[in-house]
Amino acid sequence: MHFHKPLALVLALVALAGCSLLAPQKDTTYRFTVLHTNDHHGRFWKNRDGEYGMAARKTLIDSIRAEVAAAGGHSLLLDGGDVNTGVPESDLQDAVPDFRGMNLLGYDAMAVGNHEFDKSPFILKMQRDLAKFPMLSANIYRSGERMFEPYKVFNLGGLRVGVMGLTTEDTQKMVHPDNIRDVQFRNPIEEAARVVPELRTKADIVIAATHMGHYENGAHGTQAAGDVEMARAVKGIDLVVGGHTQNPACMKAENVLDRAYVPGNACKPDQQNGTWIVQAHEWGKYVGRADFEYRNGNVVLVKYALIPVNLKKAVKAADGKTSMVTYQSEIPEDKAMLELLKPFQDFGQQKLLIEVGSTDGKLEGDRTVVRSKPTSLGVLVGRAMMEKTRADLAVVNAGGIRDSLPAGNLNYKDVLTVHPFGNTIVTVDLKGDELMAYLDTAAKMSTGSGAFPQFAGIELNITSSVVKQARIRGANVEASRTYRMAINNFVAAGGDGYPKLTSHPSFVDTGFVDAEVLRAFITSHSPLRVADFEPGNSVVRN
Repeated sequence: MHFHKPLALVLALVALAGCSLLAPQKDTTYRFTVLHTNDHHGRFWKNRDGEYGMAARKTLIDSIRAEVAAAGGHSLLLDGGDVNTGVPESDLQDAVPDFRGMNLLGYDAMAVGNHEFDKSPFILKMQRDLAKFPMLSANIYRSGERMFEPYKVFNLGGLRVGVMGLTTEDTQKMVHPDNIRDVQFRNPIEEAARVVPELRTKADIVIAATHMGHYENGAHGTQAAGDVEMARAVKGIDLVVGGHTQNPACMKAENVLDRAYVPGNACKPDQQNGTWIVQAHEWGKYVGRADFEYRNGNVVLVKYALIPVNLKKAVKAADGKTSMVTYQSEIPEDKAMLELLKPFQDFGQQKLLIEVGSTDGKLEGDRTVVRSKPTSLGVLVGRAMMEKTRADLAVVNAGGIRDSLPAGNLNYKDVLTVHPFGNTIVTVDLKGDELMAYLDTAAKMSTGSGAFPQFAGIELNITSSVVKQARIRGANVEASRTYRMAINNFVAAGGDGYPKLTSHPSFVDTGFVDAEVLRAFITSHSPLRVADFEPGNSVVRN
């Protein structure tokens, strides 16, 4: 097609005008605010103490948006991934209430987390179709093509903000292989190095929404590299909105994480190679707020805060009674969000509030504890697996234990909160030397990771991550003797970096679902005595 010269000139001028409108104006200050959350894990409803929940989150976010707009600024709402898995009411309904809640909250984009692959590809497709915002990941490929959009560019009043998604390559070993057939999780740092220069030609600001983890000073152990390592390796990223490690990325000093961060206190985000790195703990406990100014190519973080969403502390009154009090002013719940979510909550409650047993105290399964040392719940879960399968020992990946069992009466909801994945129990018969090699691998799993092992039925002495002694029923493991080990099918398939055992001649997938096995054990042994499951010195690490 040929244009007459006058028409071609007009078209060229229009194109130039369009470009000037898209580019920021010289000597103009642009103000924008990035709001962020991560690792939602099914917490669409507030907990029993009235903390977090999407209804209060909406009230908070709406108020910030209004404040920013009144001051002439613009805002983006981003999430660092892992919407799925963690609360039975959500798990039973395939996170439909959570994605609908995110739509009402007005999320602009989210990173794809590893838990987005916990269920079948059919469920993931349903969730993608349901979401009114893009799920971003530049480094996930299927059959040689990107499975998700790598990035999206937003026009905030003339300022172009590019948001790129990245997902931990550990996903390959963290989810069941059946859910990721033909899917590749490529190195996100290498992928970012290719995408950022491309995105820089289209955007004035580059944000990476990641599900890779924030590791203090880049010390990631046996886990894949995270946000700190990426920021050090890839120039040109202004902000990382992260997830995966589920910690507030608040720094006490350079490369020193504030591990005792108190809700409501000032939070200084990490900064590496000119890149700010933020993460808002987990479950919607906080909304992160980063206020920026951009002028003539320079971007400045003016203010940052982690805003607690009705988080509470225990306060003892003069009469000795303890009550839960919010750290900051209580945030009212948004009525429209409550109206949307209440039918889902009610449906879940009807299914879950069936009593299954009781315990005389808390069985410890909190994330920070169960991923760092032996716990009573780790022993309980392992013994339940052993009893059902007549195994000699059990090895339980801490990532398969999602919460504690509270003191008092226990219902099916409590059980599913511990075991939301629907994994099945597997048995493998190993010679003593095979077992010792397997235990050596387990002993090397990083503290703080989901791979960290809990044990039952065995006593271990571990020195410098090597098993020096292993005893079953009071006797040392013998090289020529055969022992039956119980694990879940995720670990057996090589999940969390464990040796793959599905091709072992003695491999048997029992088909028994972990939550059902735990429920039956609780019922048959109630009332449970916590003292009977305390690990004591069964596992000694030197």
